[in-house]
Amino acid sequence: MAVSILVMGSPETTVTGTAPLDAALRALADASRRTILNEVHKRPRAVGEIADEMKISQQAVSHHLSVLRRAGLVSERREGTRHLFALKTEGFAAVQGFLDEFWPRRLSALKHAAEAAAREGRDV
Repeated sequence: MAVSILVMGSPETTVTGTAPLDAALRALADASRRTILNEVHKRPRAVGEIADEMKISQQAVSHHLSVLRRAGLVSERREGTRHLFALKTEGFAAVQGFLDEFWPRRLSALKHAAEAAAREGRDV
């Protein structure tokens, strides 16, 4: 899977490998972007609507949406003269896959601790 990433001051480039995960995590690291994701999760929203809701400029919202779109976390569609943005759930697959890797080990460790405690007659 390839993803486009814009580095400040450099042209847009396409990279592969861990780039989707890295781009998504960088996008999610910003509180304003997480708020925007919550807004577009409810329903598709225009830049102006999001700006009014968040009380920030349309230019700032457009920048954040651009980062989220490049990370694959939102989609954009035109409706007349409006650009509507919506949550793109499949864009979270790389993050979910990364986080899911931690659960089997944790659950396995919990299982072994519970079994050991049961053998010793202790409560877990």
